[in-house]
Amino acid sequence: MSVSPRFSAATAVLAACAVLTAGCTEQESSSAVPSPSAAPSLAPGCSAGEIVDGPLPEWARGGFSGDAHARHVLGTQGQLAAVLFGHPLTVDRKDGVSNKILWVAREKYETGTLTITARREGTGEPVLREVAGGPGPSIIDLPQPGCWRLDLAWPGHTDTMDLVYAG
Repeated sequence: MSVSPRFSAATAVLAACAVLTAGCTEQESSSAVPSPSAAPSLAPGCSAGEIVDGPLPEWARGGFSGDAHARHVLGTQGQLAAVLFGHPLTVDRKDGVSNKILWVAREKYETGTLTITARREGTGEPVLREVAGGPGPSIIDLPQPGCWRLDLAWPGHTDTMDLVYAG
């Protein structure tokens, strides 16, 4: 039985751009990167990963043009980047924007599923989310505001990151 290699990060980004912009309103497309003042403040003791508003790492730039400037968070092991098109991430979106996250893997991987096991800080109850096909475009909604630890697993790889969802 043979398993086909997963497409490159560049192909994933190109596909994600098409998926993420399909159905966007003109207002949503033009405000894909909100101003820094839109960032939610961290809860006391929250160890959320730093949201970088700047150039993506070299390995995550495929399919982006120019300086590949975007809001993103890197996994603690540096194996996955979460490009935040829906920043700030919010539990109850009333503005018509969704919690769009483009997951970009550092290394090629076999076709499979990105499994996200999320736990809100201070609780032990996990919330499971899946991205079919592995890292790529997604909309990740979580049920409550707070700092969430995401344990991320896709074929042959794992990483962890913390993200804040505002109320």
